[in-house]
Amino acid sequence: MTPPTIRIDIVSDIVCPWCIIGYKRLEKAMQEFTDHVSFDLHWHPFELNPKMPEGGQNLREHLAQKYGTTLEGSIAARKRLTEMGAALGFTFNYYDEMRMYNTFKAHQLLHWAGGQGKQTELKLQLFTTYFSEQQAVDQVEVLLNAVQAVGLDVNAARTVLEKGSQVQAVRTAQSQWLQQGIHAVPAFIFNEQDLLSGAQSTEVFKAQIAALALQAA
Repeated sequence: MTPPTIRIDIVSDIVCPWCIIGYKRLEKAMQEFTDHVSFDLHWHPFELNPKMPEGGQNLREHLAQKYGTTLEGSIAARKRLTEMGAALGFTFNYYDEMRMYNTFKAHQLLHWAGGQGKQTELKLQLFTTYFSEQQAVDQVEVLLNAVQAVGLDVNAARTVLEKGSQVQAVRTAQSQWLQQGIHAVPAFIFNEQDLLSGAQSTEVFKAQIAALALQAA
């Protein structure tokens, strides 16, 4: 008997810490069903800061301006996120001069990678590039290094950015998700109908998967 396939659409940004935490929790949940459920993952673009200029902005300064985050609040949040990441097998290497970047170029490459069957691999590599390796993810060469790390064609990726072949597709996708009410990330949509917003617990994801698997049985 062919196992049921559950489609999961994930709307997220690579500079969003809760996006990688949410995914790692989902990943733990999926691992418990791999014997009798197949998963079809699709990543979709969301820019936390579409107007951010090249070179970005100091992350603490940015969070203070956008959310009113204090230095004490930032220190506590970074400690909490680092501990949560470690428990899930992901490394957050926060540092004082860390910056927030525009991610439009990254989303173009992620859209392209979807057609190459390497979207999840590239997405996870870009989370690592930003949060673990402390690199500027608005820089072309940094992005191309991530492309190379997951075995994709670097020259083809460079052409994608130079020609802007994915620009309209990314903008259209962003607009469509906004129109559907997705104004914060991460957002997880199961089988194109059930929305789970935010970095839900592994238990919540497991319950969602179990319910859908039961429906398909």
